[in-house]
Amino acid sequence: MTKNDLIKKLHEELKTYSIQDVSYVVNIVFDSMIDAIKRGERIELRGFGSFEIRERKPRMGRNPKSGAEVKLEKRKVPFFKTGKELRIMVNDKK
Repeated sequence: MTKNDLIKKLHEELKTYSIQDVSYVVNIVFDSMIDAIKRGERIELRGFGSFEIRERKPRMGRNPKSGAEVKLEKRKVPFFKTGKELRIMVNDKK
């Protein structure tokens, strides 16, 4: 599902709001999540999962095209961990 798909789905459910209003709200939510992650905050959506920043240690990597070794510096990466309810739903367990 893309962001546009999400906006269209929400617009179908909330017909009293224009697609521009729904798009505005979705963008506010996503921008707020991005800002929180940039500040190093953890985002938890109960039943869905959580987003957090993890730090990767420096290491030697390889360029996949040439095979040459490349030094990778310490960096921060976003990480998503699914919630228990979502895992159960995906695996069709009741």
